Amino acid sequence: MGLKLCKRALTVMVGLCILSTYAFGGEVEVLHWWTSGGEAKSVAVLKDLLEKEGHTWKDFAVAGGGGDAAMTVLKSRAVAGNPPTAAQVKGPQIQLWGDEGVLAKLDDVARAEKWDELLPKVVADVMKYEGSYVAVPVNVHRINWMWANPEVFRKAGAQPPTTWEQFETAAKKIKDAGFIPVAWGGQPWQEATVFEMIVAAVGGPDFYQSALVDADAGALNSPTMVKALEVLKMIKPYTDKGAPGRDWNLATAMVIQGKAAMQFMGDWAKGEFTAAGKMPGAEYVAMPAPGTSGQFLFNVDSFIMFKQKDPGAQEAQKAMARLILQPEFQKVFNVNKGSIPVRLGMPRAPFDDPALRSMNAFVASAASGGLVPSMAHEMAVFPATRGAIVDVVTNYYNSDMSAKDAAANLASEVEAAK
Repeated sequence: MGLKLCKRALTVMVGLCILSTYAFGGEVEVLHWWTSGGEAKSVAVLKDLLEKEGHTWKDFAVAGGGGDAAMTVLKSRAVAGNPPTAAQVKGPQIQLWGDEGVLAKLDDVARAEKWDELLPKVVADVMKYEGSYVAVPVNVHRINWMWANPEVFRKAGAQPPTTWEQFETAAKKIKDAGFIPVAWGGQPWQEATVFEMIVAAVGGPDFYQSALVDADAGALNSPTMVKALEVLKMIKPYTDKGAPGRDWNLATAMVIQGKAAMQFMGDWAKGEFTAAGKMPGAEYVAMPAPGTSGQFLFNVDSFIMFKQKDPGAQEAQKAMARLILQPEFQKVFNVNKGSIPVRLGMPRAPFDDPALRSMNAFVASAASGGLVPSMAHEMAVFPATRGAIVDVVTNYYNSDMSAKDAAANLASEVEAAK
């Protein structure tokens, strides 16, 4: 009798092991563009948490900070009928993928984890397609930051600028002192990033909304836009000859190493300072980009999940979605990445001064009307419209085109893209 019971128990145990492996031992192939030092360290946190639950992470990283290269790869995979399990996709593009009917619904995870209570409504709405969650947000980035090396400014006898008029004065002193005033990444998405900061500074949040969210032709081809374009071109003499094609993190390294005085980039740049062991306020300074102190241009990273037939892959997807919004991941990931948690009510203790100021600015700008989505980072307009704006901006910046002609081109090219 004892032998029979042992056999039965063994049979049950083996069955449970098989069931456990079948239900929870899934694989997720994850497409993303987090390849820099701080970013890679951040995404490794999610990989480790997922693997601790018995799943397998297949990394599918496509270099290119703006994600353009990754989106090209994703589209080719999807057309071939072989999309990854999860992909880093954000903003209006989530709706476009929803239209294709290829996204898995995450409502059961969202209900169990109370996402509607944990997420700001403005973020939760972006993650839904026809009322159902099809994406999970990871973080909130503030785009309009300036990163400065205080030692370079001190040696040049200059002050970090809070207006674009002050910028030109400081940049001249820095250049005369033998330093590079602006660490510039000459890639279209980076040029568009600085452009939208300037639009916000010159025109304010209402104009930004009209021009870069509503894509209104009157705002795009206006004296205010001409002024913003002139400010953008004014920066170019204060960059170096190696700027064309430079990746953003290499530009950040120029500031870290004291070769350049400042960089205009989102708060993922802070992850590079952190990875280099630099202390905020002492070895680097983080300030709102000139003229944007009361504004918050936001970017929310997120993952969409593609429909899977394999039950193991489905369970792995759900585990990944759940883990992303867990406090442990939200804390460690955002400390490493330089962003702030998208989950509300997180403890503030682990975060440094720039992150705390970003949290405060996020809340304050939401109340004041200064919280606006980033055009350059795919949060504001559909891809065709964004592409038209970015193309005009980069062509203007890298040519002798006048600001007036560029503004007219913005209006016409955006209209054609709609």
